[in-house]
Amino acid sequence: MSKQFSSVWTREPRQARASGLDREQIVAAAMEILDAEGLAALSMRKLGAALDAGATSLYWHVATKDELLELVLDEFWGTLDILEPEQASWREVVTSFAHGLRHAMIAHPWSASLVGHLPSMGPNSLRLTDRLRRTFVRAGFTGIDVYLASGTVMCFVLGQVIPEIAWRTTLGGDDDARDALIEQTLELAGDYPEMVAEYRAAPPIHDATAREIAFDFGLVCALDGLAARLRQPGENYGASTESTSHHG
Repeated sequence: MSKQFSSVWTREPRQARASGLDREQIVAAAMEILDAEGLAALSMRKLGAALDAGATSLYWHVATKDELLELVLDEFWGTLDILEPEQASWREVVTSFAHGLRHAMIAHPWSASLVGHLPSMGPNSLRLTDRLRRTFVRAGFTGIDVYLASGTVMCFVLGQVIPEIAWRTTLGGDDDARDALIEQTLELAGDYPEMVAEYRAAPPIHDATAREIAFDFGLVCALDGLAARLRQPGENYGASTESTSHHG
C-alpha cells in the first residue's frame, strides 16, 4: 500500500504555548529567511534561532519542514491580489492574476521551487482557485473546460517566469554580464547571419522592459486562444474527447 500523504492542512492548528510563539510568527520568519537567503538556506535550526525558540516550540506547530513549506506556500498565494470576477471582465481578471503571479514570483524567487512540487491545499490557495473558477464560469466555459482554461493560464505564467527567475539568479542583475553573454552567443551564431543581423539592427531595450513586453504578448495570445474556444458553441474538450472515444 502506498504511503498516504500527510499535510499540515489535514489537522487542526495547535494553540500557542506559554512562550507565545504561534504559526503566523513562524511562517513570517520563514518567509524572511527565504526572501533573504533562498530555499536552500532554510532549516528548522536557523528558523528557531531567528525566533529565539527551541526546536520543541517549532515542532509543536509544524511537524516537518515540508509542513512548514506548505504553510509558506499558502502565505505566498495570499499575497496575490486580483480582481473579483463580478467586478470586471474575465480577461481583466485573468490578466490581473497572471501579472500578479509573475510579480509575486519575482519578489519571492523561492516560490518557483515550491509551486507544483507541494500540494496547494490551504485556504489562500483554495480561495484563489475558486475566484478563477468563477471567472471562467462567468466567461462561458463549462464542465472540465473551466479548470483546463485556468490550468492553461497557470502553465503559461510558470513557463514564462521560471526561466526568468533562473536568468536573474544566474546573472544576479549584472547588466555587463548579461551583455557579455549575449555577445558570446551572437559570435557562436555565425552560421545564422540573418538572425544575428536582425538582433543587432533592433533598437536597444532594457531587459526588464523586454520581458514585460514578451510576457504581455504571450498572455494576450493565450487569452485570444481561450476566447476563440468560447466562440465555438458546443465544442468543449470534454465533449470532443467523449465523441472521439465513441468513434474510436
